[in-house]
Amino acid sequence: MLPPATQGEAMTATPHSASILLRKLERFGTFSEVERRAITELPVTIRSLGAGQDIVRDHERQSHCCLMLDGWASRYQVCSRGKRQIFSFHIPGDLTDYQSLHLPANDYSVCTLTSAIVAFIPHERLHELISIFPQIAVALWRDAHVDAAISRSWLVGMGVRTACEALAHLLCELYVKLEAAGLAANLRYHLPITQGVLADALGLSNVHVNRVLSELRTRGIFTLSNHVLQIHNWNDLTRYCDFDPSYLHLVPQIAEA
Repeated sequence: MLPPATQGEAMTATPHSASILLRKLERFGTFSEVERRAITELPVTIRSLGAGQDIVRDHERQSHCCLMLDGWASRYQVCSRGKRQIFSFHIPGDLTDYQSLHLPANDYSVCTLTSAIVAFIPHERLHELISIFPQIAVALWRDAHVDAAISRSWLVGMGVRTACEALAHLLCELYVKLEAAGLAANLRYHLPITQGVLADALGLSNVHVNRVLSELRTRGIFTLSNHVLQIHNWNDLTRYCDFDPSYLHLVPQIAEA
């Protein structure tokens, strides 16, 4: 059975729909041609979704992993009082729920933040892939470890950073991730999420996020207009929030605007 997002519009899978996953995993290892072909030829079911649709639901057993092909999604939980905590953002190339491959049920939900195209990969085929190709299994585990490192960074942000520092740190993290995915360059990227979403990710109120954005803008380090973020001084921004990209295992290509 496919997850809730199957209510979205079905799309035709291309022969290399999973090639975006290959590009992501090649950051963590070098593959043979046979391994590369095994990844790109994974069977997928592709869906086109609108914003605000659940891809994965808390406590439901899954038979597929979700791969983002286009758009943004978030991993989140909702507490008994109805408040939402977002604890990761996902962009093209991300497996949003790799944990479901090894656990009987997730303890989180995944929701689209924008219109999105997602690919569902059967657990059975992923298990076959990692059992036949240990190098691919290692790359997937390294990706999972980076995901855990991002969660630790967010926890530090809510625990010891000021609200301004936490938001600045998140904006740096997103730039490095988007640049590696070919979705950002020249310290500029599209940030298609609302202040409410940022508030739920940072554990702040909408009003507080608005004040923080205003304070950071007055420093002249970046501008945000029509969901486009332009960083004007990368060194000043990273010093301000003590951002070190080593936990992402990516090296940003920085050219000051």
